[in-house]
Amino acid sequence: MKTRQIWFNLPVKNVDLSKAFYEKIGFELNQSFDHSKNACSFFIGEQKIVMMLFQEEAFKGFVKSGIADLHNGNEVLLSISADSRQEVDEVATLVKEAGGVVFDPPKEIQDWMYGCGFQDIDGHKWNILFMDMLKVPS
Repeated sequence: MKTRQIWFNLPVKNVDLSKAFYEKIGFELNQSFDHSKNACSFFIGEQKIVMMLFQEEAFKGFVKSGIADLHNGNEVLLSISADSRQEVDEVATLVKEAGGVVFDPPKEIQDWMYGCGFQDIDGHKWNILFMDMLKVPS
């Protein structure tokens, strides 16, 4: 299989509120997919991975099943990189200001990473990490 692009889809309770959350924490809105009341899209990273946010009922139609209760468990932890420890701290602050939750505050991890865990307003969990490649154990 030759994959040219990757995107992932997340169910949200309110597309407008979720869109505002991700804009506040610095995600890049995909302007070419900003025409629906039931969905919106963001680019993530230099490779421009696409995150699609779908209103829950629309998402249920795609997966042909119910949606996991993220307050009782998790299906996935989405991880993104940071360019510095300062960026990790800044994202943690922005998440709180935007109404999200930092469930694992910024800290040193294994002597070569610095990161934190946060969840968006719908309970989707994220991990942001700065990795000091000069300190990676050999």
